[in-house]
Amino acid sequence: MNTWHKRIQTDPQVCHGKACIAGTRIMVSVVLDNLADGLAPDEIVAEYPPLTIADVRAAIAYAAALTREEELVP
Repeated sequence: MNTWHKRIQTDPQVCHGKACIAGTRIMVSVVLDNLADGLAPDEIVAEYPPLTIADVRAAIAYAAALTREEELVP
């Protein structure tokens, strides 16, 4: 069962409503960009102390859920 719903939030008053890790201003896109650049989850957590490995996994699960909802065109 995906629990990303508990870890990802959107709030129009925080980061212009972009999806963020709950309780932070760290956008999901930042986490995903770091993964795409080859950083391991533990390296991302070291760079962003408020994050946990579970937060990184939630960001991935959130992105996966989005891709099921939309078709992206390159």
